Amino acid sequence: MVSAANKKTARPVTPLGILVQQLEHILNAAKTESISTEFKTSLDKAYHLAAGIDPYLEDCTTSESDALANLARKTQEEDWSKRFDDGETVRALEQEMLSGHIEGQLLKMLVSISKSKRVLEIGMFTGYSALAIAEALPDDGYLIACEVDEYVSQFALNCFATSPHKNKIQVKVAPAIETMQQLVKDGESFDLVFIDADKGGYIDYFKMLLDTNLLAPDGFICVDNTLMQGHPYLPENQRTENGKAIARFNRFVADDSRVEQVMIPLRDGVTIIKRK
Repeated sequence: MVSAANKKTARPVTPLGILVQQLEHILNAAKTESISTEFKTSLDKAYHLAAGIDPYLEDCTTSESDALANLARKTQEEDWSKRFDDGETVRALEQEMLSGHIEGQLLKMLVSISKSKRVLEIGMFTGYSALAIAEALPDDGYLIACEVDEYVSQFALNCFATSPHKNKIQVKVAPAIETMQQLVKDGESFDLVFIDADKGGYIDYFKMLLDTNLLAPDGFICVDNTLMQGHPYLPENQRTENGKAIARFNRFVADDSRVEQVMIPLRDGVTIIKRK
């Protein structure tokens, strides 16, 4: 656990969060400039319109469970940079990778509405979305989570231990594509699949789900980070490699005649996909 003095402040990682930060910088700069009162008023209104959305969503959405709140707190307190530097994690991680309250509640709603019983999660991190989904699954439901990192897998399992829904979650530690191949051999099929893993692998995961029986005929796919800090729609020379990968994935899905989809501007973008 890191001390409060060393705790890393979460940086904005969604298009809206980055927009709010940029507006705040402009607003502060405008205080020292000779600009019209009308411009300052408009700028102040734009800032508050953007900055107020996320807090209002939090306030008006059903509260997370104690177990989820505890998991989020522990994830925020962990010194992920040190874990990577010490070789305890196989990749660089950060607290901002957590799905979080609003997205967790959306996933719970989707599970309840669809009456899903079998869920596959591709990319778990510390398990916020996995636990949120498990809370909505019926007693005979289960979730299989693919996670490549042994350290974060154990971290998640330790967090799950406080929840009455822990026995619904199975964690498979291996590259996700290998776990998926084994699940195909085992004859598994899932009502809901949540993808939140390495962005360069999204197309391969999507293709395997549709080319096999891993996705049930009436099942659907939820994909996280499909707005990726705004990079997919920014000029190409401003995109990161992850942003380029997500742009390719979004276009691949949009051009696939087998599916229909909707992209939701929630946090860093969520796309819901189903077979036609």
